[in-house]
Parts: sequence; structure tokens; C-alpha cells
Amino acid sequence: MRNIYLSLYLILIGSLLGNFEVKGQESTFVYGDALPDAPELALRGDLTVGVRTLEFVNKDQLDINNIQGGTPLIYDRTMVVEVWYPAKSTEVDSLTIYDDVLGVPGNPNRPVVPFSFSGRASRDAEPDLADGPYPLLIVSHGYLGSRFLMTYLTENLASKGYVVVAIDHPESTHRNPGKFSSTLYYRALDDLFVLNQMAALGMQGTDSFLSGLVNADITALIGYSMGGYGVLNAAGAGYSSQTMQMFGQLTGGSKVIESRVSGNAAYQTSMDERIKAIVALAPWGMQRGAWDAEGLKGIRIPTFIVAGDQDDVSGYEDGVKAIYEGISNAEKYMLVYQNARHNVAPNPPPSASYAPDLDLNEYYHYAEPVWDQRRINNINQHFLTAFLGIKLKGLDYGSFLDLTKESTEESWKGFKPRTSIGLQLWRGEPEND
Repeated sequence: MRNIYLSLYLILIGSLLGNFEVKGQESTFVYGDALPDAPELALRGDLTVGVRTLEFVNKDQLDINNIQGGTPLIYDRTMVVEVWYPAKSTEVDSLTIYDDVLGVPGNPNRPVVPFSFSGRASRDAEPDLADGPYPLLIVSHGYLGSRFLMTYLTENLASKGYVVVAIDHPESTHRNPGKFSSTLYYRALDDLFVLNQMAALGMQGTDSFLSGLVNADITALIGYSMGGYGVLNAAGAGYSSQTMQMFGQLTGGSKVIESRVSGNAAYQTSMDERIKAIVALAPWGMQRGAWDAEGLKGIRIPTFIVAGDQDDVSGYEDGVKAIYEGISNAEKYMLVYQNARHNVAPNPPPSASYAPDLDLNEYYHYAEPVWDQRRINNINQHFLTAFLGIKLKGLDYGSFLDLTKESTEESWKGFKPRTSIGLQLWRGEPEND
């Protein structure tokens, strides 16, 4: 009984930490809100935000999750996506509720635990076409994850004049986990499929709310962990032959991933010119040989990488940093959180993860041991606002990226005095091989 009361107490405390009110003043903290020391561009934009849920079906696809004799079956691949967009709603602080789960179905040590949290968006609000159409951002979560993993970022960017769509990748979510081989094969393909779906719905004259709202000709891809892996491949980093071997070992000999391997003629022609920039947060794969030097040369669009220099999932020296160093034909940046591990992208841990009877992995699926996750969120908002504003909107944000490599050498532009600490920003120009 004592443990039950303790669990309830910790969940209550967690809820208070995630959402609190100051007497006489509405002051509910929602994921993504600016802390007192948030850098300048982390603050939300002037636009109110609407949110809607859509479902896309990619028909007659290879069912990598079910392979017989090395040959995948065929199925319809259904994707649920969440879309945030500039809205006409006058309720600037309108709250919506997002529903997600912790845990892994079928794993008795990590039971499925539903949880909910608030966001600052108006559900099904009328879109604001006044300054549209708006550039498109496609967001891809990690393995396992969900479309709600980075709402601090999706809402923030929508408030600054973007249409943001986040994908629930089939066989890769907490609700619907599947074989890792499905994630290896489909991450880049899901991004490209959703790009085409959003472009079709955004055309003038469709009966979709996206008609005239989204400009898919100006698109950026944002991916975390396995999402970063997919984003790099969608942008031109062809997989290595070692990736094909790993995939074959996982699937009993299937070679279908060869279509995304560096040097494959079909892969080379799959590059989509609508993708103008990419953001890869803690991208997975380099330690496992997913790319070689030749494959990384294929990226030729501006790239922003976010890393923790103690990443123990994707690796740093031979992982994320090696990806950054291998990109030689694109303008590139790498923001480094010193003493951070892998979780440089998600929302803060939900209060449900505080329960002492849950596996600690539920908490550390979101949290960093050293950094305040809300602080990371604000810094990410700041730098991605600058990078995407420059590359997709032509905004004059260059001075926010023209910084000393070491944040301790001087206070970085946009940061409050004495707060640009524990960070590095690497920059590189294309060699144009």
C-alpha cells in the first residue's frame, strides 16, 4: 500500500512540474514554453496554431515485417500523421491534449502505460491562408517513438509560419512495434511518401484544409535517431553495402534495401528537389556502417546536425560526429551538447514515467542525466528557427549561426549573458567534389 501511495505522489508531483499555475495569474507550463533563460529565437512566433490528425495509406508495399523465405509479402502501409499549421483561432493559448503510451507491447518488464499531456494548439481550427502557402516540415521520430515525441518543436515552428507534419511510422511506435528491419527499410521512403501526400492535398482546388496552405516545393526534413537515419538517406546519403548485408541478415536474405544503396541508379534518380534542407538529431547508423565516405558525399543540401558528445546509442566520435565530418558537399552545422547522451531531441519526460514501479528506461527514453530537457528544447527551437528561417524563408538570421565554435569564448548571439555554456557549434562549407 505504501508503494501505491508513493507512486501516486510522484505522478502528482510530475504533473505539477509539467503543468503548474501561479496564484492570480494563468501560468501553465506546457512543453516548449520559453524558460526565463531561453535564447531569443526560442520564443513562439506571432501565429496561432491549429492541429489535425490525418491518415495516409501507401498501397501495395513490401511487408518487411512479414517475410517468407527471404521474400516480403505485400500490404497496405497505413500511416497516422499529426499536422500543425497557422490558424485563424483567436485563442492564442488554446490547449489541446495529446495521447501517447510508454512501454513495449508484449514485454512484461515494460508494460504499456497510457499518458496524456497538453499542447498549445487549437484542434481542427480554421487555417490561416493570409500569408500562405507555408513551407513544409516533415518530422520523423526514433525507434520506438511517436508523432508526439517533439511537440515542443512542431508547435513552435508552426507558430512561425510552417506547416509541420509528424509521422507515426508503422512498426516503429510504442503502440505498434515491429521488426527493426522494417524501420531500416522504410524510414526514408515514409518521408518521401508523406511529402507527396502533403503536396497533393496542398494543391489549389482540393477539398482538403491544406489546399493553398502548404508549399511542398519548399520542404525540410527533421529526424531524430532512426528518423535522422532516414532523413540522411532521403537527402542523398546512400546506404553502404554493409547496410545491405545487415538488412539481409535480419530478413533471411532479402536485398530490397539495395534500392537505397549508394551508387544504385534508381536511388540516384530518387532525389527530390523539393527538399531544400535537413535536420538530423542524434542520427543513428554510422557506428553500424550504415554509410561510408562515398555515400555521405551524396548530401548536397544544407544540413544541421544535433549531437550529444556522450551519445551511447548513436555514438559520437565514430557516430554522429563522423557523419558530420563525412558530409563534404554541403553547407553543414553541428550543434553539440557537451556531456549529453542520446536524448537531445524529445519532449521532457512525461509525469507517468516517474512512477517507481516502471522500468527506468521509460524515464530515460526522454531525459538526459545532466541537462534539463526543457533547456535543450529551448535551444533546439532557437537554432532550428535560425537555420530553417535562412534556408526556407530567406530570413536574415545568419548572425545567429555565425558564432565561435566554443560557447564559452564569448556569449553567443541570442543567448542571455552567461547562459551560452556547455555547447559547441561546428560549421563547414561544401568542397563540391
